[in-house]
Amino acid sequence: MRKIFARRNTSWQQTDATMNPTHIAGIQRYTLFSPNHVGNDAAIFSLTAARLQERGYTVNTYTEQEFLTNGLQGEQGVFTMLRSKAAAGKLKLLEQQGVKAVNSASGIENCTRERMTSLLMEHRIPHPDSLICDTDQSDRIADRVPFEACWVKRADFHAIHREDVTYVRSRHELTEIIAEYALRGIERVVINEHLTGDLVKFYGVAGTDFFYHFYPQAVHHSKFGLEAVNGAPTGIPFAPEQLHRLCTDAAGVLQVQVYGGDCIVSPDGTLRIIDFNDWPSFAPCREEAAQAIAEVIKKTLAEDE
Repeated sequence: MRKIFARRNTSWQQTDATMNPTHIAGIQRYTLFSPNHVGNDAAIFSLTAARLQERGYTVNTYTEQEFLTNGLQGEQGVFTMLRSKAAAGKLKLLEQQGVKAVNSASGIENCTRERMTSLLMEHRIPHPDSLICDTDQSDRIADRVPFEACWVKRADFHAIHREDVTYVRSRHELTEIIAEYALRGIERVVINEHLTGDLVKFYGVAGTDFFYHFYPQAVHHSKFGLEAVNGAPTGIPFAPEQLHRLCTDAAGVLQVQVYGGDCIVSPDGTLRIIDFNDWPSFAPCREEAAQAIAEVIKKTLAEDE
């Protein structure tokens, strides 16, 4: 049976999870959904749990698989990095029963590629021109794409493998790549216009002052090495507060509190979001992020009490 620990003074003591509001659940991310970032994702989860314990909470941790198999043990608050569709569906049912979660199941689902793209475009959040297509029409899709260089991305989920996001240079190559996705069992793809300019990565926690941005190329921060397509940043000027406002708007549309992603600063200074994720690794700013995440979790759990 899984052991749950509560901190009392400086010792660790086994206890049972109860309906006590100071007992909250933390659900870790299944490692399949942390490609090349298993350690970083585990680190931000652990630091967040530690900051919550400092605020008086008892944190009962579950793996994503444990949560799917056994559910919770009565906790009415959850902070979670889960990603699977099944786990998000289970979390949504618990939220309908009154459990409070950061991020919410709706927010997690909204950050899957097709839904994210549709919502950002629908709400006029600056974003690349994009199409969403069925892969069984690979021989006809190229004629519908109004741009040459583009990115093909699996529509149903996040990128798990390097091959789930592909840079394409021509319409002929586009047809071949989409056919390849179909052979891998991926039924739909998002096609984003390639944007030239500086690639900037950002992290934020909605409802707090925390916001962090940086050039991933400059610090060799990468999941699949695809940042190399845009090359080294040239330092195109932009207003960080404008980027923060843009990300705050996107987080509101997607209903996520803990977020990260990527944007392109075009040569004329235009900012456009190209990716937006629920609860990323926060690797370059982990300590500051954990404090902000713990604070927004505390605020969320205190609402309507």
